[in-house]
Amino acid sequence: MHPYMAGLAGGALIGLSVAGLMLLNGRIAGISGVVAGIGRNRGERQHADIAFVIGLIAGPPLFAWLSGAWPAMHGVASLPVLAGAGLLVGFGTRLGSGCTSGHGVAGLARLSPRSLAAVFTFLATGMLTVTALRGLAP
Repeated sequence: MHPYMAGLAGGALIGLSVAGLMLLNGRIAGISGVVAGIGRNRGERQHADIAFVIGLIAGPPLFAWLSGAWPAMHGVASLPVLAGAGLLVGFGTRLGSGCTSGHGVAGLARLSPRSLAAVFTFLATGMLTVTALRGLAP
């Protein structure tokens, strides 16, 4: 199998999922909004949000079961650093009115100017951070 096929297949499945959720439910598949919806009593919509998150959590074990192995992973940071990074990401998604999946996948597909500005900001900030960290590395 070509090394890019897994990424291509994953990207196609994400695109189909986002399009399906929009066409069938009229909802944007932004993870921060879905997770925030779990804490609110919204009837059937809350059930759909819970099912969505369960699917996200069940994906890796399902992959391991189907393929026979977990993907190779290695941690490059301690648990406190990862927890702090997670809190910063959560703060950023609230500040930016959405996460990278909502703005980058669903927002850009809808030609949302706000999502275009958000994705540009995400990418520019990421590039600046990598450049600064590489400049500081020994």
